[in-house]
Amino acid sequence: MAEGFLKSFDHEMEVFSAGTKPALRVSTKAIKVMAEKGIDISQEHPKDVDEFVDKSFDYVITVCDNAKETCPVFTGKVQRRLHIGFDDPADAKGTEEEILSVFRRVRDEIEGRFHQFYITEIKQNKDH
Repeated sequence: MAEGFLKSFDHEMEVFSAGTKPALRVSTKAIKVMAEKGIDISQEHPKDVDEFVDKSFDYVITVCDNAKETCPVFTGKVQRRLHIGFDDPADAKGTEEEILSVFRRVRDEIEGRFHQFYITEIKQNKDH
C-alpha cells in the first residue's frame, strides 16, 4: 500500500516494495481498500527484499515492526534508512467487515504518514 501511495504522489518517483517473507500475491483486501482511494495495485506482485540488498537507494523504509529487526543489511549505497511502522493488516482477525476495517485503518495511516514523508523529505528536496 505504501508503494501505491508514493507512486500516486509523484509518478516520476521510482518506488520498490519488498518483504522479508513475501506472500504469493498481493492481498485481495489490500487491492480492494486501495481501489477505494482510486489506486490500482492489482498488477503488483510481492517481491523478496533480498532482490534489492545490493542496489543503491535514497531511502530504505521499513513499515512492519518485525521487518525493522529482520530486514537484511543493504550492501548498496543507502542515503537514509527510516522506520515508519504500522500494524500488519494481514494479522487481523474477525468477520470480513472487521478485517476490512483494519485494512482501511492501516491504509489511512499509511497514506497520512507517507504523504507527510513525501512533503517534508522528497518534495521539499526536489523543489530546491
